Amino acid sequence: MRALQDTWTMAKRSLRHTVRSMDTIITVAATPIAMMLLFVYVFGGLGSSLGNGSVKYVDFIVPGIVAMCVVSGIAYAAVRVNMDLQKGIINRFKTMPVAPSSILGGHAVSSVASNLFSVLLVILVALIVGFRPSAGIVEWLLFGGLLTLFTAATTWLAIMFGLLAKTVEGAGSFSYLLLLLVFVSPAFTPTDGMNPVVRSFAEHQPMTPIVETMRSLLTNGTIGDSAWSAAAWCIGLLVVSYFLALRIYKRKTS
Repeated sequence: MRALQDTWTMAKRSLRHTVRSMDTIITVAATPIAMMLLFVYVFGGLGSSLGNGSVKYVDFIVPGIVAMCVVSGIAYAAVRVNMDLQKGIINRFKTMPVAPSSILGGHAVSSVASNLFSVLLVILVALIVGFRPSAGIVEWLLFGGLLTLFTAATTWLAIMFGLLAKTVEGAGSFSYLLLLLVFVSPAFTPTDGMNPVVRSFAEHQPMTPIVETMRSLLTNGTIGDSAWSAAAWCIGLLVVSYFLALRIYKRKTS
């Protein structure tokens, strides 16, 4: 019980930093919304090539925008963990009667909560500009479960990189690799028109089944064929990142 209370206290500390940081709000929420509006109103004509024009482009790209929103947002978990490490705040916490698991756990809870809220804002704006999901209650619950699992997995990956990085700038830069995976996937355009080499990579990298499962749940009202692959990637990434982060944390703070 004490560990949960301490984790929530640490999460509130991190959430206050997020709310007070204008550049965080711009990156986490405003940028994905701006990108979505850009894609819809500038590249919206691509919709004519999707399903012989039967699929609206905004319906097609919302899962990709959601993935981009999460990947952009979790970079701040890496930055804040690294800042706490560089400034000695983590060592100070260790001298206080605080549950050890709450120090990284608070960052993880804060990151997941703030990113889910950002995704909610993105979906609300998407509905305003014409996004019309066909998901029922079950599909929305499955979408929320996959989204939470994906956010938790990438958050612990971010924490791991935050502990490894030597500088704050380096801690945040790893998210560019994840953003590259989002763009080299069927997030914004079908893979059919890609170069064969790029297409092969796009169809076999972890971001693809995650985006396709989100799209199937929201726009087709079905779980799709990639759900097991998406869940396996997320669970595997979460388990590996979590245990590696704890190991690095113990080595860095011992």
